Amino acid sequence: MASLTSRSLLLPAALLSVLAAASPAPTANPAANPERVLPRQPEITPSVVQYYPDRTVRHKRDIFSDFKSDVNGILSELGNVPSYVASGIEPYFLGFPTGTAVQSSLSLSNSDVDALPTQVLNIDPYANYTDQGWNVRFHGNVYKQPVVDNSTLDDLANVFLPNVDIKNLPPSEQDQARNLTASIFVLQQGDVNVSTIHLEPAPNQGSSGESGGGGAVTATGGTQDVQLPYKTTAEGDFDVFVPIDSNGLMNGNETQSIQRLNTHVEGATIGNSTAYLVPNEGITIISDIDDILRVTKIYEPEKGLLNSFARAFRPWMNMPDIYANLSMSLPDLHFHYLTTTPEQITRNYMQFIYSTYPGGSFDTRPLNFTNAKETLHVRKYLLDKVFQTFPNRKFILVADTSNSDVMIDYPQLATDYPGQVQCIWLRNTSSTDPGDRFPYDTSGFKNLKQEMYMFFNVPDDLTNLDVKNGQCFNSSVKQNVTFSYQGLPFGLSNNKSSAVVSARTQLGLIFAAFLGSLVWNLL
Repeated sequence: MASLTSRSLLLPAALLSVLAAASPAPTANPAANPERVLPRQPEITPSVVQYYPDRTVRHKRDIFSDFKSDVNGILSELGNVPSYVASGIEPYFLGFPTGTAVQSSLSLSNSDVDALPTQVLNIDPYANYTDQGWNVRFHGNVYKQPVVDNSTLDDLANVFLPNVDIKNLPPSEQDQARNLTASIFVLQQGDVNVSTIHLEPAPNQGSSGESGGGGAVTATGGTQDVQLPYKTTAEGDFDVFVPIDSNGLMNGNETQSIQRLNTHVEGATIGNSTAYLVPNEGITIISDIDDILRVTKIYEPEKGLLNSFARAFRPWMNMPDIYANLSMSLPDLHFHYLTTTPEQITRNYMQFIYSTYPGGSFDTRPLNFTNAKETLHVRKYLLDKVFQTFPNRKFILVADTSNSDVMIDYPQLATDYPGQVQCIWLRNTSSTDPGDRFPYDTSGFKNLKQEMYMFFNVPDDLTNLDVKNGQCFNSSVKQNVTFSYQGLPFGLSNNKSSAVVSARTQLGLIFAAFLGSLVWNLL
């Protein structure tokens, strides 16, 4: 058991030794500025989405002590339950190093950093329409990519690949592991202005390389340049709604067609994305990615890390066909992909989605969500933002039962936003994957009508549903919902009286199930 604990809690020390060996001690440490960022004007548009610039402090996080503190905090979050696994978050996906820590560890001078080109993670945004016109939610991160040799990248990658040496992986997996590791060790550019963003009509889905299809149309106007009103946060993040000129665009209250605009941050070597102008009314599908659209096995940590860091992303069964059929049958369906994966490693996710599934807007975990508590609630924060931005749209929510926050947040959204949640579809991972031994809580669905939610086993369970008219439930799929913890050991979840098991006992059983899963994978 000690070896299991050391694997997850001593990771910062492993990173420290790798970085220390990679370069001599830095000649100078950038001075830390503990001054907090003062709150800025919340929004420059009438959007009801809130903006929290004061979440971030200027002081850069310590690359190692803060990482270890976060992991320890997570382990105590639910009475020693590894809640990051229950929330679909890999343990090593927390507390990634930020700009000054990377700069200091790699002995980069300020002049070295100045010579590096600026790059921008420009995440595909959505836009809403008000009486003042279209407002685009630009969000992403500004950073610089230091040059790190393959030998150092191999050593760093090995920290994230327990019981695996990168040199023993196939060449394609070695390349992916190096690329992903390099994307983690970047220099975020805080307190800088985002350069001009150029917008112009985007080609239709078929000619843009998005094989998954999608019903969005090429915009009839919208060509223009805009500038963001705020500087980046200390971690290089930007997230703000900006009003744009119509220039021939269709009004969002007069159409149900989604219009597409290409966006490019000028002066950045990387910085392209597609903006989706979403009408006031219609249907939006908000979809998780891990273990619902792709095979991750987040509930088996070693396999989850390999699938995330080294192996090529692959779809879960025939789920791409399901989404393609939805796109064709509902041509005005808006696809929004939401993952709690941190920003640094989302490019692989976006590339996978846009080559496999219908095009759509994208959300990920901002870097200023840095501590365990915020991270474990980031999904609800992002979901609330979408719901509040489109108060007259209907939503289809898709995820899997291995995420405890989904099991709480999805039914809660039906209460918080009456009439907006049309369907909730949750893949029951434990029904088809024996590696998932993590229990899940279905109590949040007790007061919802069965017609609006379904726990399904395989993608084909979602076929032949009249989604447009509100049919969300396939009556041929047995639900067996106990409205309590399910998947508990010793048959407890099969007994209606399992609800009387104390919360502490339930959590202890969950923790035991998790440890059993780890031991099983090590045998």
